[in-house]
Amino acid sequence: MKKLILSCSVILLLAACGINKQVEQLKAFEKCKYDLLSADSVSIANVPVMNLVGEKGFDYAKAPRLALALLRRDVPFSAKLNLKVTNPSADLAAINQFEYKILFKNHQLAEGLVNQAIAVEPGGGQTTVPIKLNSNIYDLLSDTKAAQDIADFITAGKSGKEDKGIMTIKIKPTIGLGGKKITYPGYITIDKEVSSKILL
Repeated sequence: MKKLILSCSVILLLAACGINKQVEQLKAFEKCKYDLLSADSVSIANVPVMNLVGEKGFDYAKAPRLALALLRRDVPFSAKLNLKVTNPSADLAAINQFEYKILFKNHQLAEGLVNQAIAVEPGGGQTTVPIKLNSNIYDLLSDTKAAQDIADFITAGKSGKEDKGIMTIKIKPTIGLGGKKITYPGYITIDKEVSSKILL
């Protein structure tokens, strides 16, 4: 009986240590610094964004696919964001996976899940996390102001001029516990000013 109690105590102690370790790694992840390195393969309605705009915004005459997609209320948006994560803390920063929401000038572009473990070494360690976006942005482009904000940003990038806007990345990390996944109760919110030159 004593051996059983001792064994149970050891198991509970190890489980507690494992939980504490993951909580510390999650806290370190929350303290990390984030930078958006690039936005690659950005397309709307399966057309590269640079081919969708004219001088005054979206040019539907040049982009009949976009006009058709709007009529169907199904406007696919896809892109790959490369997010650099730097860990300035003294602890390993690690998570199992994370949910995300991406907003531009307070307009939501996409949400989804990055289903991969991420670990960033302490003391200035860095890693680049690719975030693949796929969503239907019909509602977004149906909002006149939102559509114009996005068109102006793309137009500036295409013309070589510079437009800037705040991109918000919201991350909800997950850690593993005894075969179960525990999701962070809120979002880690990252606000970054991005230049239209990121599209070049």
